[in-house]
Amino acid sequence: MDRPDAPGPLSRRGPRPLLLHLTLATLKSSGLADGWPSWNGGLPSWNPAAADFPPSDPELLAGIAAYRRHPWRREVVDPPVLWEEGGSRLLDFGPPDAPPALFVPSLINRAYVFDLAPGHSMLRFLAANGVRPLLLDWGWPGPVERQFTLTDYVAGRLERALIACGRATLVGYCMGGLLAIALAQRRPDLVSALGLLATPWDFQAADPEGASRLGSMVPFLEPVLAFSDTLSVDVLQMLFALLDPGSVADKYRHFGGLDQESERARHFVAIEDWLNDGVPLAAPVARECLAGWYGANTPTRGAWRVAGEVIDPRRLRLPAFVAVPGRDRIVPRQSAAPLVGLIDGSRLHEPHAGHVGMVAGARAEWLLWQPLLAWLHEVAGAG
Repeated sequence: MDRPDAPGPLSRRGPRPLLLHLTLATLKSSGLADGWPSWNGGLPSWNPAAADFPPSDPELLAGIAAYRRHPWRREVVDPPVLWEEGGSRLLDFGPPDAPPALFVPSLINRAYVFDLAPGHSMLRFLAANGVRPLLLDWGWPGPVERQFTLTDYVAGRLERALIACGRATLVGYCMGGLLAIALAQRRPDLVSALGLLATPWDFQAADPEGASRLGSMVPFLEPVLAFSDTLSVDVLQMLFALLDPGSVADKYRHFGGLDQESERARHFVAIEDWLNDGVPLAAPVARECLAGWYGANTPTRGAWRVAGEVIDPRRLRLPAFVAVPGRDRIVPRQSAAPLVGLIDGSRLHEPHAGHVGMVAGARAEWLLWQPLLAWLHEVAGAG
């Protein structure tokens, strides 16, 4: 029988992939990964048999255990579904008479980052302040979606979701921003304005060698892609972890020292639950993104095509809000900022935040939600 004062059972799997994060933390603490800040450092040269490994990291292990035992659970009732197709749904946050804004998340993360937790939801904040947010939840890729290309997502599912909600402002986050750019060019009759949140464009601006190396990994990933016709969640998490190898261990050490009943601890758990609740990427899309976007930098080179048409932001003639967070490690400023110069009349917003913190962090309402709300009202009034 468990002692009454024993900690609760481990109930979460994260951080994913756990073994990789523990290995990276060990390499860093042993000094074997010195000078390995990201992809462009390559793998450190070392001899495991001769390595003098330090003892386990008790602060890191305590932080991970605290996260996996934390009692917080997301309990949110979804709004009505306006449209659905395959595994995808369009969630309507209302009110019906307010100007619509269709939010497009990345294909590899759950859509609920925009509706994270009770009392902390970008879309419910906007709905309470005179905007009608609609959220495209891509869902889990089934047998049909696993054969999708980016053209299938943009000219197919995303376009039909937009038709279902009518002419609207299109707001894309990260990878979703690129899909939004492509659809805005394809259907200017249905897109009144364009919001781009931490959206990459020049994939080689910050680290050309690292981006090229990522693109060159596709042949080595082919067995993984063939296994399930997807790039799995854990492989995707591994790629993100290698962008900043020490960051996950650092934040879990810090979390372990928090008051576990505090709002800060609950918010940490909410964000981490979302990060660890990823979605696999259809194999054809994974090849396009890794080999095309990263390896060949096709968007910047004018070589990225959707439904046979080159996607060029310079062709857009509409108001645009370009949010470029200043502490973004996933989409560096050098990657996202060029869109401001390419889209005539676009507005640059630079919050002092990271990639996720800008959208769903504890200070997101001041960093992004309020400026975005003001712009949405502005373009709705102008229209």
